Amino acid sequence: KKMSRVARAIIVAAGRGTRMYPVTCKTPKPLVRVGGVRMIDTIIRGLEENGISEIHIVVGYLKEQFEALTEEYPGVSLIENPYYAECNNISSLYAAREYLEDVMILDGDQVIRCPKVLSPEFERSGYQAVWTDTHTDEWLLTVRGGLVASCSRTGGAGGWQLFSVSRWDKEDGRRLRKHLEAEFEERRNRQSYWDDIALFRYPQEYRLGIFPMEPGDILEVDSLEELAQLDSSYQKYL
Repeated sequence: KKMSRVARAIIVAAGRGTRMYPVTCKTPKPLVRVGGVRMIDTIIRGLEENGISEIHIVVGYLKEQFEALTEEYPGVSLIENPYYAECNNISSLYAAREYLEDVMILDGDQVIRCPKVLSPEFERSGYQAVWTDTHTDEWLLTVRGGLVASCSRTGGAGGWQLFSVSRWDKEDGRRLRKHLEAEFEERRNRQSYWDDIALFRYPQEYRLGIFPMEPGDILEVDSLEELAQLDSSYQKYL
């Protein structure tokens, strides 16, 4: 299989981040600072370090606060998700669907601690993942022969914990767009995650791999508790 190369990135950053209230009452989650640095800055800088400068950020909640990023980073543009308030994140990828070929898709609420995990070369489409022997509640992939065989939404142990960084080559990106449009427009399936498409709804149409990394290379910050663990200045909100 020939190598593909990431040409652009989509950062999904439209949600309300309700599990981080009150911190996110006035600040969108990706712009929350961890150790003095906005989470999204670690993502954008990591992408730029890897030569990925065409970056589309999907915004919704408090969207005007993201505008400064387009001045700070020349390659950044914003895409508005008009559906963010009543739909799940499938609506954000739908809003960015014209950019899905040779793309890296990332959630905006994570801290990239090891930029080399965002490298642009890849052999097949798939997700960043960390092996875990211990129990996790996060989505867990079972991998056989280098391919994702199944995914558990309820977690488990002895599998590959999925992270919200994925790469999609040209063909899979076109396929993803077609399936997104079918789910969002025709089936009006608007409460699901966009990741459901390849992992649960059309798994037989994708042959996904994984990009293994070490624990701690990427930190996903899902809740106020996790935020306070990473940055003690938020303890006061607990």
